[in-house]
Amino acid sequence: MAHDHASHHHGHSHGHDHGHDHDHDHHHAPTVTADSERRVMLAMLLTGGFMLAEVIGGWMAGSLALLADAGHMVSDTASLALAWFAFRLGHRAPDRRRTFGYQRFQVLAAFVNGLALLAIGVGIVIAAIKRLYAPVEVMAGTMMVIAVIGLVVNIGVFVILHQGDQDNINLRGAVLHVIGDLLGSVAAIVASLVIMATGWNVADPLLSMLAAVLILRGAWKIIRRSAHTLLEGTPDGVEIAEIHEALASVEGVRDVHDLHLWGLTPQDPLLSLHLVVDAASDNDRVLERAYALLHERFGITHATLQIEGEACLTGGDCSDATARS
Repeated sequence: MAHDHASHHHGHSHGHDHGHDHDHDHHHAPTVTADSERRVMLAMLLTGGFMLAEVIGGWMAGSLALLADAGHMVSDTASLALAWFAFRLGHRAPDRRRTFGYQRFQVLAAFVNGLALLAIGVGIVIAAIKRLYAPVEVMAGTMMVIAVIGLVVNIGVFVILHQGDQDNINLRGAVLHVIGDLLGSVAAIVASLVIMATGWNVADPLLSMLAAVLILRGAWKIIRRSAHTLLEGTPDGVEIAEIHEALASVEGVRDVHDLHLWGLTPQDPLLSLHLVVDAASDNDRVLERAYALLHERFGITHATLQIEGEACLTGGDCSDATARS
């Protein structure tokens, strides 16, 4: 006997309903998202406001470190705006064309932000190499003033974002952008001190390259994690083999197969699988035990379990390859 549980159990056991703005992941998720949205908006306003001053100051001082940081802040303002828009779009309810709603847009925004960081880092390195071969005189005093103000602003923005939900990949992408800004300000301050003390203008591009390397490292991390989610990869901290073994030990279950685990966002795991049960088992009781185990042990609250009396009645992947990997 085959029983498709996609509509039955979500209706009465966990109260999941895709018409409820997709709030099924955690009961506190809407509050966390709203807080993250406010933090990103405030960070966007502060970053964009100071960016104009840094562009003017960097051009006047002739400092690549300042201009590189200003260029990064231009991108940051756009990236923070994209992150804010992703949060706003995530509030929209699912519809017939997008049954999961728009929460995945947060991951897409993080991926785009990571690519932007990558491009910025590469651009800074190229510009710095050119400056090494053709040093430019830098107005260290002006550079120092602008860099210190920038550092204060960036620290403030970092604190605002860092106090938010760090499990949210969209917010983490925004934090990485701000860390890049902060490093750029520190590099500009150190470079201005070196130039003021020694007159060695090469310090400006050298420290710009150091900041760029750190930016590239952060960019790679956010690109890798967001791409993993976009490719329906297994969420961090959840092992398929452990889920398979735990469900196979549930009373009444003879086999587990066609198990798929992915994430709408990194903190919103989704699960689907088939349970082969004993003919004499109470299917509803088996499902209740299975769902309780998934929720209590693995924190998975959105799962679709299909009951089967015989293995592979509906096809699917019955090789258990995922459980062995």
